[in-house]
Amino acid sequence: MRILVLNHEFPPIGGGGGRAAESICQALAKRGHEIKVLTSHFNDLPHEEQRDGFDIIRIPTLRTQPFRASFLSMVVYVLSGLWAGLRLVRLFRPDVIHVHFAVPAGALAWMLSRFTKIPYVLTAHLGDVPGGVPEKTGDWFRFIFPTTRWIWHDASARVAVSEYTRSLALKHYNEEVLVIPNGIDVDGEHQASIRVNNPPVIVFAGRFMEQKSPLQVIQTLNEIKDIPWKCVMIGDGPLMPEVKKSIEELGLGDQFILTGWITPDEVMKQFEQSDILFMPSLSEGLPVVGVQALSKGLAIVASRVGGFVDLVDENQNGYLIEAGDRVGFKSKLQELLTNPSRLLSLRQASLQKAKSFEIAQIAGQYEKIFEKIMS
Repeated sequence: MRILVLNHEFPPIGGGGGRAAESICQALAKRGHEIKVLTSHFNDLPHEEQRDGFDIIRIPTLRTQPFRASFLSMVVYVLSGLWAGLRLVRLFRPDVIHVHFAVPAGALAWMLSRFTKIPYVLTAHLGDVPGGVPEKTGDWFRFIFPTTRWIWHDASARVAVSEYTRSLALKHYNEEVLVIPNGIDVDGEHQASIRVNNPPVIVFAGRFMEQKSPLQVIQTLNEIKDIPWKCVMIGDGPLMPEVKKSIEELGLGDQFILTGWITPDEVMKQFEQSDILFMPSLSEGLPVVGVQALSKGLAIVASRVGGFVDLVDENQNGYLIEAGDRVGFKSKLQELLTNPSRLLSLRQASLQKAKSFEIAQIAGQYEKIFEKIMS
């Protein structure tokens, strides 16, 4: 099967949606499918690259930051992608288009499909659904929402990465939406060697934006600074200056490590050396970092939002706290930091939970959808 994948961001740039798309491409390529990815160019990345058994084509989009796509860069991706996509279709002759994000890549998939009659499958990740991340997309959804109805309606199949994302989509689009979570390679070898660090290592990973609440990580941990711990904060974004200032003002420089924006492989290496994923987010789809944390056996302390509900079995592999409840976050972190045996138990439970997100199973579900459409 020949599959054309559209996504305006793809590793090493972008967030969880790009990493989710990459994992699916890797798994489908292993199954013998031919895959080409059309994504955004950035800085000195190669315009064409073969990696993990599939091809990546990067087109000019005026993108200026690795961690965030401006509205302008998304518009340019659609316009630039139409020309490049039509050429790719002529040369590659894909059987199906797999598009990640209804906005912006969904618009490109819709146009390519109209011109070429090639069916497309849409995967929604939350930020591309009205109301999913209002602080990030609320303004421009007011203008583009009517046009997104065509994108959802004309898709041959629609997938949401979590039940929460699906429920939001159903409020706005009268279409059938399936749920297929993001997947990950489960690290079976890691299970035998899992242990608790001394002191325990807490990790946060994501864009430094209001949606992810990185400042709450610092404020919460400051309240339990007398307990030994280390915290690694992975990512970058507009709140980075405030994050650095807060750490300095509270005198926590020796306990925090800020990695900046790093590659997915480097993220996984940090997870291997950590014990707890702490994510006090305000909203989430099915966070890829959460699935990655399961695969490395991290206990999860997160907000009771979006897809974290699918990732955490309460009191077994982690805890879900109401967003903004600093006392609740403090209490659960304090419990785990002072009870190594309890923390180890939660970590082991996360490894077991990870098996239900094995990427081979996830890719298999997409494969069945593509085959059904082609038949």
